[in-house]
Amino acid sequence: MTALLRPIAFIGRTVIAQLGKVRDFILGTREYGELGFRTFSKMPLAVKNVDITTSHMYTLGIESIPLVTMIAIFLGSATVTQAVYQMSGMIPLRYLGALVCKTTITELAPVITSMVFAGRVATGIAAEIASMKGSEQLDAMAVLRLDPIRYLIVPKAIACIVMLPVLAVWAILMSFVGAAVTVAISVDMTMHTYLSGMKLFFNPNDVYMSVGKTAIFGAIVAITGAYFGFKAKGGAEGVGNATTKAVVTSAVLILIFDFVVAVMVM
Repeated sequence: MTALLRPIAFIGRTVIAQLGKVRDFILGTREYGELGFRTFSKMPLAVKNVDITTSHMYTLGIESIPLVTMIAIFLGSATVTQAVYQMSGMIPLRYLGALVCKTTITELAPVITSMVFAGRVATGIAAEIASMKGSEQLDAMAVLRLDPIRYLIVPKAIACIVMLPVLAVWAILMSFVGAAVTVAISVDMTMHTYLSGMKLFFNPNDVYMSVGKTAIFGAIVAITGAYFGFKAKGGAEGVGNATTKAVVTSAVLILIFDFVVAVMVM
């Protein structure tokens, strides 16, 4: 009889464990939404601390330019190389510029830049807040009646929302530079033909959509890093777990919202 009940008990424990994970996911989603709402509701107060916001714009945005530049140049080069390979024998090479232009503006440059930005910024925000939590600095702020969201999250969120679109535009330009250099070096076509192809199907609305969705990605990066920073537990190990969860979750949410935006504008 006991042997017969063991499989049933195992199934019961498995179901209960999975239900617990579903409950934790729902509660976490609610807490994430509440943090996002509180962050956006306190953004008007940022005018009283403009110096903090501008400082974060520099550290989070301007200091990311060298990394974004290097990645964007090689991204443009790789896009040209892969496009030539995929088009060979099927599509005339004069459309190479149009393909590179469309894919770079609408998807590759904004998404890859946001991923790189998340890897650098979301981890930094999560580590900073988790360290402050472990050293009881957040408790000290509460005793002094200082709102951590206003002074820690809002300036970073505004900096991410403003600077990530700027980095995306810069990445698009650098990708075009890398692509043009690759065409000049390794592709059997004139630069005039390539540039004519780029202008063939260019649509300014693609740029507007790209810049707009990177602003959303910037908010995701800031709030995700802050969320896992506040949730961190366990000292140094907790800080490491918080940074890992922050960058992974940011990447997943960026791809999800990229799909949602693409569906909405189709």
